[in-house]
Amino acid sequence: MKTRTLFLIFILAISLLSGCAREQTPAPPAQTEEPNPADATPDAVTTASIVDNAEDFEKAISNNGTWIIAVTKDITTDKELVLDGEFKNGKKDSEGKDIIQRKIALYAQDANRNITARYTLTAPKLTINSPEASIQHGTFKGDLYVSSKNFKLVDATVEGNVYFTNEDAKSTFTMDEDSKITGTQGMAP
Repeated sequence: MKTRTLFLIFILAISLLSGCAREQTPAPPAQTEEPNPADATPDAVTTASIVDNAEDFEKAISNNGTWIIAVTKDITTDKELVLDGEFKNGKKDSEGKDIIQRKIALYAQDANRNITARYTLTAPKLTINSPEASIQHGTFKGDLYVSSKNFKLVDATVEGNVYFTNEDAKSTFTMDEDSKITGTQGMAP
């Protein structure tokens, strides 16, 4: 009888303990995919589009593209190209506002940011509609039409003409001392 009573107490105790135990929730798995853009500000504003062909380049410079377009070899197309859209580069200015920037990077660099290769983009025409845009460290062969403010050439060559479609684009255009334009520069015909 003692054994039976101890056995019943033991079963009752186990039943009570298992029924009263807190449910253990496993730790969530490590996040392996990008967060949902609806949940937070996406990091896509800082992403580069690395391209090696004309079709991918055209997508990257569209208003659905990325803020920086980095080519990995010479690209030639017979289509007229348009750099479109306003993009943020993922950085903030001194007032905490997002920095607007668009860059066509016609070069490769090493881990120390030394230029290791320069590339050429060839097209009959490239129109710059994105504000705060630049072409850097390579060559564009064709005519360049600038419609936006603050377009820059940084250590870049334009083998062709540079035309401005409005006075604001012309007055805010800059190029460093390493850049050159082989054709004419002025207002669009």
